[in-house]
Amino acid sequence: MSTRIRHATVMLPEGPADVDVLVADGRIAAIDPAASSTADHEVDARGMTLMPGVIDDQVHFRDPGMPWKEDLHTGSRAAAAGGVTTFLEMPNTNPTTTSQARLEEKLALGRAKSVVNYGFYIGATPENIEELRHAHRTPGIKIFIGSSTGDLLVDEQAALERIFAEATLPITAHCEDEATIRRNRERIGESDDVRDHSRLRDVEAAVVATRRAVALAEAHTHPFHVLHVSTAAELEILRAAPPWVTSEVCLHHLFFHVGDYARLGTRIQMNPSVKERSDNEALWGALLDGTIDLVATDHAPHTLEEKARPWPASPSGLPAVENSLALMLHEVNRGRFSLAQVVTWMCERPAQVWGIRNKGYIREGFDADLVLVDLGRERTIRDEEQVTKTKWSPWHGETLRGWPVRTWVMGREVWRDGVFDPSVRGEETLFTPRRRGDLSSPFA
Repeated sequence: MSTRIRHATVMLPEGPADVDVLVADGRIAAIDPAASSTADHEVDARGMTLMPGVIDDQVHFRDPGMPWKEDLHTGSRAAAAGGVTTFLEMPNTNPTTTSQARLEEKLALGRAKSVVNYGFYIGATPENIEELRHAHRTPGIKIFIGSSTGDLLVDEQAALERIFAEATLPITAHCEDEATIRRNRERIGESDDVRDHSRLRDVEAAVVATRRAVALAEAHTHPFHVLHVSTAAELEILRAAPPWVTSEVCLHHLFFHVGDYARLGTRIQMNPSVKERSDNEALWGALLDGTIDLVATDHAPHTLEEKARPWPASPSGLPAVENSLALMLHEVNRGRFSLAQVVTWMCERPAQVWGIRNKGYIREGFDADLVLVDLGRERTIRDEEQVTKTKWSPWHGETLRGWPVRTWVMGREVWRDGVFDPSVRGEETLFTPRRRGDLSSPFA
């Protein structure tokens, strides 16, 4: 099966170009192929832009164990509708993904259910170091340095030291200091004010844990990725970090702040919490100057009934995967940054950080994971139109300019203007991970 995409502006590694792209057998067969080249299908993409499929390195698709919130089929469909062709999913499912056997069970679920490409982290516990030492078919190890599900909390220094010293795969972490959160909980006392969520999970909780984890990564020369940076104060830690430490920011920490609790309430309750407007601006600046390396979602859906519980009984998390690219395209149209920068942050750098093979770029021989975007299209986000199973978005009612319109996974069109091909399934993502002792930057 082959497809020729004609007349698009193509986001190549060296810059945008008006060339055709030929796709065959799941790969990019040729860029600017000869006029005589034939294909089974032709796509007239005049006025559109072709970019690599987005790689979201932080999602929670709730499978197995929480099917009323999301599962790998519904979550991956939402991803495809948003131009996301590869996701990396977190281990706090039920049961948690803390062994090679459970990891392979999730890979089997992905093979059966996911319409885009998939990968799964293995979770650290205080006791599973042998599993972490021998783990494979995974991008890396996830540590929760702060409240989490079941046995996934790792906040004792001795356990953290052992993981950084003995495991070899890259490590990523949720950085909020549990001791600081406990002290804040005692200070706040009884409350049903959701604004106290940001006082409970405050700047100090984030800074203490991020500083602690980066110090371990430096001491053990261990590739380490800081998830969902949420504060301006963490940026100085990142600027002083060694080259094997990378970081990301999520959409909610760029767009929402504590003042938004008044209109959105628990819909924007997240861990780490949203902070001040000044933190939003600092995070945008850090993304633009290269202090922060990439953009992810932390897509973590709950039902609206669950979110409507009064804080603190309400769960933390929001759905974002199907709107993340559109939110960034809207900012391109506003002149905040270029489309090439979006490709860097959402396609190329996730592939580099996690050693993802043959993805993240439009290059001959690479996997044909592609998204066609219309930078002029306007659409309003509506709860009832969301593909995610929970059918809501914190951006409900916002009109954005710039949307994905067609998505290909391994050369097969999985989604076009709201219509899915039910026969398409993604593939297991392959990794060549950095290892402990590697002193280089993944972007070198």
